[in-house]
Amino acid sequence: MALLTRGKPSPDTGGGKGRAGGGEDRTRKALRPGRGPARLTLPTLLVLVAFVTVAPFAVMVLVAFAPHSGKTLPGAFDVTRATLANFDEVLGSSDILRWALNSTIYSVVSVVFILLFASMAGYAFAKKRFPGREVMFWSFLATLMVPFQATLIPYFILISELGGVDTYWGMIVPTLANSQAVFLMRQFIMQLPDELFEAAKIDGASEWRIYTTIVIPLIRPIMATLGVFVFLWHWNDFLWPLVIAQSGDMHTLTVGLATLDGENVTINQVMAGATITVVPCLLVFGLLQRYLTDSIATTGLKT
Repeated sequence: MALLTRGKPSPDTGGGKGRAGGGEDRTRKALRPGRGPARLTLPTLLVLVAFVTVAPFAVMVLVAFAPHSGKTLPGAFDVTRATLANFDEVLGSSDILRWALNSTIYSVVSVVFILLFASMAGYAFAKKRFPGREVMFWSFLATLMVPFQATLIPYFILISELGGVDTYWGMIVPTLANSQAVFLMRQFIMQLPDELFEAAKIDGASEWRIYTTIVIPLIRPIMATLGVFVFLWHWNDFLWPLVIAQSGDMHTLTVGLATLDGENVTINQVMAGATITVVPCLLVFGLLQRYLTDSIATTGLKT
């Protein structure tokens, strides 16, 4: 009996340590990251952010398809009563097609010239050596700190003196000097290896050929990304087109939809017009989404 008793583990020996060790293991598992309430916090937060972002657009579309009634909400949530009458009335009674054409010209032409000028300037600031390069670049970049409202009146006076009021070029030209676009182009081109440009110079390539055959193909992802942003900026621009385009024929979609509030139109028609303005933005983003992901993927790669 003594031998059997001596062979049993006492509470203060290994058996106790085993039980204590098991408790410590359970404590470590409970404190591991990714377990407990923290595991549910991130998905819940993402769902809330997505809901807050999508909800206004969803309500806009529902109201646009809802029939005329005294109560817009919650009657708009009855999708069985959806109708296209609001879109027919907006397209038939307003100059929305003319406004859409003006917005398209303003946005597309601005994108083309901003990408051209920004890529040229970015290439010069990134790969060329000339006196005062850094001072010139940072001085140009400092214009980002100047609010557009502070330069609005000087811009308008200058354009009006040149006869650019109620013209496309008067609307487009002041927006072409985009310092943010130049900065993004410069940062992307700086990552390109210098050996490519040195080899092209040794082969006798001119600066224009280097720009068109080396720079442009390599910066296509960032050009697509920047093109989407510039298009959205100009498509949704309101203040400058409102000031420079004083006649109804030169209004853009954003300015034209604002004038609908002063007319005898319903909120359903206003929402129908706003829904129409969102469609081109979605198309541009969907067509260039592949280039957006490519630019994000290649941004962290070091050459």
